[in-house]
Amino acid sequence: MISSSQYGSHSWELLVTVDHQHEEVQKEFLLRVTGDLHIGGVMLKLVEQIKTKQDWSDYALWWEQKKCWLLKTHWTLDKCGVQADAKLFFTTQHKMLRLRLPNMKTVRLKVSFSSVVFKAVSDICKILNIRRSEELSLLKQSEDALKKKKKKDKNSKEPLTEDILNLCNSPVSSGLSGSPGLYSKTMTPIYDPISGTPASSTITWFSDSPLTEQNCSILAFSHPNCSPETLAEMYQPRTLADKAKLNAGWLDSSRSLMEQGILEDDQLLLRFKYYTFFDLNPKYDAVRINQIYEQARWAILLEEIDCTEEEMLIFAALQAQYHVSKLSLSSEAQDFTSESEVDEIEAALSNLEVTLEGGNASNTLEDITDIPKLADNLRLVRPRKLSLKAIKPYWFVFKDTSVSYFKNKESAQGEPIEKLNLKGCEVLPDVNVAAKKFGIKLLIPVADGMNEVYLRCENENQYARWMAACVLASKGKTMADSSYHPEVHKILSFLKMKNWTMSPQAVSDPESIDMKPECFVSLRYTKKYKSKQLAARILEAHQNVSQMPLVEAKLRFIQAWQSLPEFGLSYYIVRFKGSKKDDVLGVSYNRLIRIDIATGDPITTWRFSNMKQWNVNWEIRQVAIEFDQNVSIAFTCLSADCKIIHEYIGGYIFLSTRSKDQNETLDEDLFHKLTGGQE
Repeated sequence: MISSSQYGSHSWELLVTVDHQHEEVQKEFLLRVTGDLHIGGVMLKLVEQIKTKQDWSDYALWWEQKKCWLLKTHWTLDKCGVQADAKLFFTTQHKMLRLRLPNMKTVRLKVSFSSVVFKAVSDICKILNIRRSEELSLLKQSEDALKKKKKKDKNSKEPLTEDILNLCNSPVSSGLSGSPGLYSKTMTPIYDPISGTPASSTITWFSDSPLTEQNCSILAFSHPNCSPETLAEMYQPRTLADKAKLNAGWLDSSRSLMEQGILEDDQLLLRFKYYTFFDLNPKYDAVRINQIYEQARWAILLEEIDCTEEEMLIFAALQAQYHVSKLSLSSEAQDFTSESEVDEIEAALSNLEVTLEGGNASNTLEDITDIPKLADNLRLVRPRKLSLKAIKPYWFVFKDTSVSYFKNKESAQGEPIEKLNLKGCEVLPDVNVAAKKFGIKLLIPVADGMNEVYLRCENENQYARWMAACVLASKGKTMADSSYHPEVHKILSFLKMKNWTMSPQAVSDPESIDMKPECFVSLRYTKKYKSKQLAARILEAHQNVSQMPLVEAKLRFIQAWQSLPEFGLSYYIVRFKGSKKDDVLGVSYNRLIRIDIATGDPITTWRFSNMKQWNVNWEIRQVAIEFDQNVSIAFTCLSADCKIIHEYIGGYIFLSTRSKDQNETLDEDLFHKLTGGQE
């Protein structure tokens, strides 16, 4: 025994609880320590006192009262602020976590509870073989969704056993530096670009990976849709306020799971948080493409995003085609495709690769001496509150980012009746292909809100050219930009899918899809139509997509989802400074939109490209943003923590800095600088 005088008057007792599985060994230990003892020394003393031989390398000290890890082992207890009243836990840093993926499958794997969420998600994506982990994050399920699940479980006669894919033996998830699944930075194709199956050259990699060939199939392929009864039991947002609740549970990327109250074996949702899908490539991204497709599919089926009946049938037809292609692949032996055919398909797929604004940082030099312009006869529609809409034909000229209109072509040399500057405006499609209606809805920012204007085009080609020009102008780009012609092509291909007629060769038997038609549409349409009517309408739409291979059907689905007016909007209920009522704030990849909570109409739009700076007053939890031309806004967030919106804005700005020549390495420090905030 050592006498207390030998310790000196500065020593004190520290209680540490050890989280281990040995029942016969005590769990609480009193250590005699001094304030100048470093954290590493405390752990060494503790292990010596436990006297149990095991690998302690994954263990670290967790400070329960302060909700923080003591990971800086060279720091002293004094520097950390640890005193005699501290309750410390000596526990593993890697713990089991259940993750619900976008395809509604649950995987169970070991995740670092001590790393910040940004790093933990990166490790998870390596295990699941998903590139571009910065686009994803972890989400706590909304209270309403949990209530509906509990009610469903209560009403269920049989106990539900969840089908969980166990990946807990993964070398990455064990905290060891082993083979990171199939994740590869080489240019060797990992997947077949047509069917999405693992390429023959990578089949041998499965022996080192937690993703066995079967597990990879579960993640990379879509499975039959759920029944309408199951769909009815799932939570569906009805209002903008309901949609805002879905986005309240995002975890803070700058803090660890344990610091945010997540416990071992809890369930979280892994979701694409940022809607900028950079460098989608079927050769490497079979799992990623499928999970994006699944997130889009469920958003449409659960009506988390609005779409017209015509668009819903397109989505149904693409889902049906995917399942038809999948069935034909599994029932027939695949023929080897000739090299020229592969090149053709790869060329077609490369045109479908999805790159949104912010995805390409390389600036295209515009030829400022010869900016293209459009000039045509269109009809102008201005909604009026107390009378019918006024529809008049005019001669329109589109140049730079503005559209001017004149009484006729001859008067185009003079002053226009009005010149509309489209920079920063909202551009929405107003289209019904069956009724030959090709309209463009423009919401142009003015001092007291948004000025609503409709342009009516004569045909598909005219609409595609003008719509593409308007979309680019809203982002501050002209038709000289390299993205103009691909945008026109994208709009035309989407219109072509909508333009279906029942051909004589059309399959008249709904059974040919081998799926219930109710599985492909939201509940609203299963209530509106009988099963046979719905099947016939889906088959009509299916004629335009019946020759598509597996991966292309999914990419087309993603592309159609991106064409919806509400795509990429995450909603929050906020109170703007000086306002007496609540509004909804929509956060997108390139703008913020203030929306009337009662009507759902946009009030004002602010683009990130015009933003000078933003900050948060952490004391009053208020976000303040400054834009060009002395425009400034401030708001408090009512439906979530203001840190979530702050992180969204910084995250989108961070993602806009990515480029293909970065070799997939991310500047994690820059991400935390833009999103972390200074609390």
